[in-house]
Amino acid sequence: MLFGPSGSGKTTILSAIAGLLRPATGRITLFGEALFDAQQGIDLAPDRRRVALVFQSLALFPHLDALGNVAYGVPGASKAERSERAHAWLGRMRVAHLARRHPSSFSGGEAQRVALARALASEPRALLLDEPFSALDQALVSELRTELADHINSLSLPVVLVTHDRKLARDLDGQVTLLRAGRVERVGPAKDVLV
Repeated sequence: MLFGPSGSGKTTILSAIAGLLRPATGRITLFGEALFDAQQGIDLAPDRRRVALVFQSLALFPHLDALGNVAYGVPGASKAERSERAHAWLGRMRVAHLARRHPSSFSGGEAQRVALARALASEPRALLLDEPFSALDQALVSELRTELADHINSLSLPVVLVTHDRKLARDLDGQVTLLRAGRVERVGPAKDVLV
């Protein structure tokens, strides 16, 4: 998890991992494979990194229904296979009833679940989440916090979560990197770093 005040560099780090920003120096690896290495001139294109990024804004396509949004992210399959996999992920996220509805009719929590389903349907090697609850009201955040923690804890892939939410960070009980003014201030278990 990346934790810190606004402007500390959390979203910049996610964008660099996803390949949307190119750092001037450094190295980014995933399972030993260099996604970016300034010294060796390696910079894999975002689509070759197989990293799913769920933006703070969720970035759902307004002209597609939930099924179309999720199917869009399914790699290299027939239309029928993409649809089948999209239905399965909508079901896992408990929003199968939205399959034929468009994002303008979703509640904040529904949109968040559809965006997460789209990211996971892409079969990523890593999942990046940028403030997944920033646009939601507090009552809904309490409900979804536990649900997201359960999903993340059940996944067999690395997840980098940007959050200001201390309770979510503690519920996930993972490794936390505390950032301030673009610098790493502290790294360790949530219970130790977020005191």
